Amino acid sequence: MEHYEEGDRYFYFPGDGDNSLHLVDSLAPIDYVFLDEFRRSSDNYRYWLFTRQNPAMPLVLDYGDKASILNSSFNPYNQVVFLVHGWYGHGDNTMNRILTDAFLQKHDVNVIVLDWSALSTRNYITAKKGVAVLGEHVGKFIMWLNEEFGISYNKIHLVGFSLGAHMVGNAGRTTGGLVKRITGLDPAGPLWKNDRNRLRSSDAQYVEVIHTNTALYGYSDPCGDADFYPNGGALMPGCWFNVCSHSKGYEYMAASIVHDHLLAQECSNIRDASYDKCSGTVYPMGNSDLSKSR
Repeated sequence: MEHYEEGDRYFYFPGDGDNSLHLVDSLAPIDYVFLDEFRRSSDNYRYWLFTRQNPAMPLVLDYGDKASILNSSFNPYNQVVFLVHGWYGHGDNTMNRILTDAFLQKHDVNVIVLDWSALSTRNYITAKKGVAVLGEHVGKFIMWLNEEFGISYNKIHLVGFSLGAHMVGNAGRTTGGLVKRITGLDPAGPLWKNDRNRLRSSDAQYVEVIHTNTALYGYSDPCGDADFYPNGGALMPGCWFNVCSHSKGYEYMAASIVHDHLLAQECSNIRDASYDKCSGTVYPMGNSDLSKSR
């Protein structure tokens, strides 16, 4: 399929774990029995903590268990970065590894990786259905950190890729949009155009979106306070296929965290961005700066 159109029954979508393509039937049954079981137990998803004290081996944090925080390397005085993978992804995939390394190389922060592979490896329709529910759980976990440990919402940065971008939107929305920053990395496009649970600009104090594959797998319309369309947003330099372009979202983000070297000019509309006809104010794309604002 050369281009996904909203309403298509069949389409291919890449897995975040190995970038392999999976055929999706939009009328596939939703596994409500699994989703109900998934909601009942937090053992079905895990919060993995990485800091400069343990950059390679995660420590598991349990929502509601204060000892799991107090006995870990979690530093309440540092910023907190949440990383959320996409469909068929897992806590130790490429996206999480390179972003964790980038954040810890640049700053002494708490990186919390959400491993939701028990759900993400279900069919796309079931995984998509669970995005809002799990996003709400992440939001409640953040609120618990705020209430029990005094972690300021102004210290929190949520980063999500593909389906994970919509999930962090729901997490921020659960806090009332109080988290300081959300970065959506090529949010998933298929079946999201008219979904009220998609990522929105009101989900955080500042929402930034990097669109790298609007041609097929990514969400094409602006959905943040700042929406970046590198190379027009459809096909990235050096890529000859859409899976590569989709993955560039987190690769660009990792590079910008370390080097803060990616700049973009403000565009009047998406068409100008697509045809490289922008001449407005220059803004940094990506990076880890929590002082960015609307």
